[in-house]
Amino acid sequence: MVAVGTSFAQENPNGFLASAGQHDGPIPHFEFSTDDVARADQFDAWRHNFATMLDLTPTGNSPEAIDGRQVIWDLGCLAFTSISTGALNFAGLPGHVRGDALDHWMMTLFLDGGASTIAGQRSFDGGAGTVQLHSLGQPFDGHVTDSHMLMLLIPRDFFQEHSGALSLAEFSTLSGGMGSLLADYIIGLAKRLPTLTIADLPGVAAATRAMILACITPSPDHLDEARAPISNMLLERARQYINANLYNPSLDNDMLCRELGISRTRLYRLFEPSGGVMRYILHRRLVDAHSKLADPTETRRIFEIAEQRGFNDGAEFSRAFRREFGYSPSEVRSRGLGAIPARPVADLASLEPVERLGHLLRRLQS
Repeated sequence: MVAVGTSFAQENPNGFLASAGQHDGPIPHFEFSTDDVARADQFDAWRHNFATMLDLTPTGNSPEAIDGRQVIWDLGCLAFTSISTGALNFAGLPGHVRGDALDHWMMTLFLDGGASTIAGQRSFDGGAGTVQLHSLGQPFDGHVTDSHMLMLLIPRDFFQEHSGALSLAEFSTLSGGMGSLLADYIIGLAKRLPTLTIADLPGVAAATRAMILACITPSPDHLDEARAPISNMLLERARQYINANLYNPSLDNDMLCRELGISRTRLYRLFEPSGGVMRYILHRRLVDAHSKLADPTETRRIFEIAEQRGFNDGAEFSRAFRREFGYSPSEVRSRGLGAIPARPVADLASLEPVERLGHLLRRLQS
């Protein structure tokens, strides 16, 4: 086990460094350690901490206890975390199992230890110095040893039209010179975060986006597996078509099948991890509505925004919106809950430590 030192996080007894109004203050970070939990409850607390993105199960002779520590940095449009953990098993659950549409990429750099992953027909390993890329919208499982890692959690909207590049590299270890360059960047970011301010976040986001796009290329082994890249590209075409036709009331399974030239069965399989095509369309319409509601220049009534996105009943829209984001459409306007890219907000400070990561990931989804 390698502890997270002060080179990665400045100590703060409350874990919160800046409020939403401090635009030139330090970037907020939050800490959680199982040292603060009774031994018999440690693994349950550690599992709950990651429940939004992974299902964890114990290994070894003492399943109730685990040595774990996490520091979360709220980068507004990204989440960055340093994690030290004991050995455990993990599984990524698709959205229809979790009950949400969380579909972030999980980019992990191991500083110590390593992990093995199986995703469908693909398996890959990674140890110290390697970067791995997982998709939280797809099922996978694996095992991690006693490890210290740095992790970027990246919403798909962070890349928009360039997301196909990351889709091709999903479930692989990024190796070679460019993989090492990306690892160096992630380590450098971890070391610099304590010295940066909220005002630096737009530059951090732009540099991170450019570095990832420059360094990620599909490996030969990845491209040799023809079915996976073809499915990924079909899925990306479908996502782009959905986004381009989001306000079309006729947008449905049949319309997508005609556009892609595939059967309903093939389309269902593409979107099965997201809970189906119509669930994904609903999610994208709600995300788009969230963005409009957060725009201070948008003066239309909430019902008008909802109606443009296929909701003919205001109460139905409010219920669907609250299920997706955990708050109402009117709260987006009254509290200024911004869209990507967003500044950090103080809402994480009021939560229990084991709730913060999940809340941040759900917020990034919007």
